[in-house]
Amino acid sequence: MTDEYFMREALRAARHAIGRTSPNPLVGAAVVRDGRIVSIGWHRAAGTHHAEVHALNMAGELARGATLYVTLEPCSHYGRTPPCVDKIIESGIARVVAAMSDPNPKVAGRGFDRLRQAGIAVEVGVLEDEARRLNEVFLKWITTGLPFVMLKTAMSLDGKIATSAGQSKWITSDAARQRVHEWRDEYDAIMVGIGTVLADNPALTARLDRPTRNPIRIIVDSRARTPLDSNVVSDRQAKTIIAVTERASKENIDRLRAAGVEIITAGEGDHVDLRRLLKELAAQEITSVMLEGGGTLNFSMLRAGLVDRINAFIAPKVLGGRMALTAVEGEGFTQLDQAVELVDVETEMVGGDVLISGYVRRR
Repeated sequence: MTDEYFMREALRAARHAIGRTSPNPLVGAAVVRDGRIVSIGWHRAAGTHHAEVHALNMAGELARGATLYVTLEPCSHYGRTPPCVDKIIESGIARVVAAMSDPNPKVAGRGFDRLRQAGIAVEVGVLEDEARRLNEVFLKWITTGLPFVMLKTAMSLDGKIATSAGQSKWITSDAARQRVHEWRDEYDAIMVGIGTVLADNPALTARLDRPTRNPIRIIVDSRARTPLDSNVVSDRQAKTIIAVTERASKENIDRLRAAGVEIITAGEGDHVDLRRLLKELAAQEITSVMLEGGGTLNFSMLRAGLVDRINAFIAPKVLGGRMALTAVEGEGFTQLDQAVELVDVETEMVGGDVLISGYVRRR
């Protein structure tokens, strides 16, 4: 068995907690002795034991002289839990193999230094690309102070998200909508514009046949026009944050706050400063945002360079209509070299629809 084999098992374990560890990273660990895995663990939620502690507790005395595989550098500081390096040193582990260092300034190589000082052999970089992809949300948040943003859209073959009469339910299949609810369960927050709230009165919750965690609902509403009887205000199914500008009606803001909504003021003019909004969300430890906006908000986020990934469902239907809404509207880009380009593109059949996914190329 190779280091890559055991690291792949640690990565597999880490994935068990997708959507549950924020603002912490996803981490898996395995204790290996004489070429066999004797224990495996993963971080389950912020404030609970880290992956290394779970694996070492399970291994007990079998950890002495063994190798610990871990998908991220062990922490060396007191946070919500004690330093993992102390537990590793005490356990008698002889060798630590890590996929990558932790860019968190509180760690950033200090964990490896402590282990080496204790006489433990340390190797770094095994399956690093896979580990970085696994923790793309955490890495974006901890290094930039912005949440990872995934733009999700669903459209017809000719790019329409509704008919010319405004009908949008349902362009895509049941299977596609199921996938969307799975994403909602994984992301910290979901963002839409006031136009979507007024047109569709969505609940923006995760509805699955298993226990779910509803995302925080972010409404971009510069004038605070969100109705008090809208689902995002009245259903109490999840926290709702409404982003306004200084031009918003104080009376409307007071009514929304009285209804239990949090208000973030981001901008002085007619439009919410989206970067400023995302900075504020990140400061609240919201590390990931699923953007389900209409064409105007989608374009504004893309133009501002705030989208990291696009997941686009395309249904095998043609709607037509010059006035029918499209997935991205706004002013549009005037030059082809300004277009948003995707890299690492993947395609998948979901029900009868095609899902095209990729990462936004950074210029």
